[in-house]
Amino acid sequence: MEKSFIDLFGWWIAVIELPILSALFWLIWNSRREFENGLMKINQSLADHRIEVARTYAETRDIRIIENRLTAHLLRIEAKLDTREK
Repeated sequence: MEKSFIDLFGWWIAVIELPILSALFWLIWNSRREFENGLMKINQSLADHRIEVARTYAETRDIRIIENRLTAHLLRIEAKLDTREK
């Protein structure tokens, strides 16, 4: 008995294409889930880093104080060197 084209086409879809498409869908779904999990981890790491930077961030006022102290010390050293050269 000769199989018709419709029977062969149905067999092809049932035996070959459905499992392949199912596996492809599963791979895409799994990859997307792993990507989203990785992205969430990166976002959490970035948020943790921002919090750490905010904790240890030097304020502008403190930097100005240190800069003024350093400038004063350098000016004193320069004045001492000028007096020795004369």
